[in-house]
Amino acid sequence: MLEKYKIITVTHKRINLKEIAQFVVQTGKGESVRDRLAELKEQFGLEELMYLSTCNRVMYFFTSDNTLDESFAARFLMAVNPHLSNNTLNHIEEMALLLEGMDALSHLYAVAGSIDSLVVGEHQILGQIREAYERSLEWGLTGDNIRVAVQNAILAAKGVYSNTRIGDKPVSIVSLAVQQMLRAHVHKDDRVLIVGAGQTNQLVGKFLLKHEFSNVRVFNRTLLKAQELASNLQGTAFPLDRLPEHQGGFDCLIVCTGATEPIVDASLYAKLLNGESGRKVVIDLSIPHNVAPEISEQFDVQYIEIEGLRILAKENLAFREQEVTRAQHLLDNYLQEFPTLYKQRQLEIALRGLPTEIKAVKSKVLNDVFRKEVDTLDDNTRDLVERMLAYMEKKCIGIPMKAAREALIR
Repeated sequence: MLEKYKIITVTHKRINLKEIAQFVVQTGKGESVRDRLAELKEQFGLEELMYLSTCNRVMYFFTSDNTLDESFAARFLMAVNPHLSNNTLNHIEEMALLLEGMDALSHLYAVAGSIDSLVVGEHQILGQIREAYERSLEWGLTGDNIRVAVQNAILAAKGVYSNTRIGDKPVSIVSLAVQQMLRAHVHKDDRVLIVGAGQTNQLVGKFLLKHEFSNVRVFNRTLLKAQELASNLQGTAFPLDRLPEHQGGFDCLIVCTGATEPIVDASLYAKLLNGESGRKVVIDLSIPHNVAPEISEQFDVQYIEIEGLRILAKENLAFREQEVTRAQHLLDNYLQEFPTLYKQRQLEIALRGLPTEIKAVKSKVLNDVFRKEVDTLDDNTRDLVERMLAYMEKKCIGIPMKAAREALIR
């Protein structure tokens, strides 16, 4: 029965991240992803279907009696995206991973446990799997088989996160930068100047919001972007050309723009200090650097720059990868239990009508087969007979259930 479980997936391990988008469900004009998935399910005779799409993987997890081979995968993915090239279809076995049975379940567990992630140990994938399942369930695409598999994969992943250190030590450049800033004793009420409002500093803003920073001023060439970032932090936005006029001083300066040369030089830095002394924290997340190197030489600063953060990120990632073996061992333990859990669930489904059927037999005995005899009984005797039958009913339900559970354990 476990051979029904199948996965077609394309991940960062096999193709370029940009190429993954071509395996995402394509919809026509006025058509929803829900409708397309329902069509795919019907077209290929799938019993259940769950669809997961992230920035570094696309997964189709389904149950079916169909043989999963390169021919099926090519036809399926062509239906997903009719614009796939012949060259892509001819190399499906190189680009897509095709898995069945325990291999499919093992991959699902590995994805949930983040050991197959682009960044090992990132918890985000667990939430993405849960959301993908709940969405597929809401759309009427999944049933009991995928529910049992996903729930146990999530349980296994939680075991990994709780019993290993695979999620320890940040590996995101931005999270490391904010961590370093907090270690430098920059407090939530301190003055933070942000120069640039692109994607990197937008992410910085999310971390600052998490740590309740609100005394923030944002400078950017496009004022609208500065306003969007500042509004999230209850801060104030200014155009970049107003930066030299800033007279409020600062405790932490965070710089990341698309400039190809330093935009904060020693002269501008001195103006921003506005006569203040004492150590300041300067974070430069730009490539190339947007903060001139002489600033760390001429002023009292704790300088946090992207190259140093990258080295730390690699060290942290190496630490996480040391935990992969332990994580895999835990996942394997959960995986070994799955066949028994699956059989138990199938047995529960098979026996769930038993109580109703036995109640119907009891009712027929009292009200049909032996009705005349029962009607001749006095109240006490009738009550005794009904209690005896109720006892027998309970035992007739419990005995086969117990025997089935014991058979599974053996």
